[in-house]
Amino acid sequence: MFTGLRKYSRASTGLSVGGIRQQFSLPENVQLSLFSVDFLRNINDYLGVVDDPPLDLQFNPSGYLLLASEKGAAIMENNVKVQRQEGAKVCLMSPEQLQNKFPWINTEGVALASYGLEGEGWFDPWCLLQGLRRKVQSMGVLFCHGEVTRFVSSSNRMETTSGEEVTLKRIHEVHVKMDHSLEYQPVECAIVINAAGAWSGQIAELAGIGKGPPGTLRGTKLPVEPRKRYVYVWHCSQGPGLGTPLVADSSGAYFRREGLGNNYLGGCSPTEEEEPDPGNLEVDHDFFQGKVWPHLAQRVPAFENLKVRSAWAGYYDYNTFDQNGVVGPHPLVVNMYFATGFSGHGLQQAPAVGRAVAELVLEGHFQTINLSSFFFSRFYLGEKVTEHNIL
Repeated sequence: MFTGLRKYSRASTGLSVGGIRQQFSLPENVQLSLFSVDFLRNINDYLGVVDDPPLDLQFNPSGYLLLASEKGAAIMENNVKVQRQEGAKVCLMSPEQLQNKFPWINTEGVALASYGLEGEGWFDPWCLLQGLRRKVQSMGVLFCHGEVTRFVSSSNRMETTSGEEVTLKRIHEVHVKMDHSLEYQPVECAIVINAAGAWSGQIAELAGIGKGPPGTLRGTKLPVEPRKRYVYVWHCSQGPGLGTPLVADSSGAYFRREGLGNNYLGGCSPTEEEEPDPGNLEVDHDFFQGKVWPHLAQRVPAFENLKVRSAWAGYYDYNTFDQNGVVGPHPLVVNMYFATGFSGHGLQQAPAVGRAVAELVLEGHFQTINLSSFFFSRFYLGEKVTEHNIL
């Protein structure tokens, strides 16, 4: 296994807020998170290593609380129907019910709320990452840090049933520039899984994906790029307290409790016009002052007196087409599989996506969850798979 991220310092996993929820609008996303929360609950059954200490994910089952304005109330109702049909335990709350359960919330502008009763909350992302590494290393997997610089492939022309001639490619060798070396290491391979997160679009280009004439399958790019997102940590002595769920406001701002000392973390996704430069991980503190804090203070009056303690930035592997995952093989580069593009909900769905890709590789088809709607071909066909609950 090769990774181009030395010690994962810029990887999305370690820089995420570690949330998991079933409150999505697409059945596939609900199913992915239901599978993953079961995996997390029984983590040591899957990732336990003999003679090593058990993993403690520090799972906080505090749920997600999503708030909708009048404009979004009907969509929220439909979403909750989908979630319940898939087996998620979610309830709807009126403004009065919301005020009774969470008296620290200002319900002005809230027409409806949805609240996860089970299987939602947050966990330690770093612990999950290290647990996965430890387990696969115990099974003989070798990790190598390096940068993929080139693919060597063979081509085979064939005719489709409609009479169109297409060229299929198969990757035979990956060239990897190793750390502290001027030389590249050629690695023979039967299968390449592109799980490079925010940089997976660049890896796809190296394989020739998107390099053909515009409007053709060969010219269709993998529309995944890095988007920078800020996370702020603040202290508020009179804040909501230990019963705080992860709250997603109708404005786009979100927050949750962090630890036990009246600390909270949160942020807000920028508009397309406000997207920050992804070339670095510097934090814009003015963004909090102008775009995040006003929404927090409006929704939770106690947050008018918060004090920011720290902040960081991380990357979304942002799918610019429909903000949903890309899972499965490329139709022309036949042995490159994708597991990317989740636009902020990849970590919580990673166990289920890993299972799905393994099923494709080993069995040739999905067995646990049908993710065919997430195939790459939808970009060429122009068929968006829209998720309404992107945070």
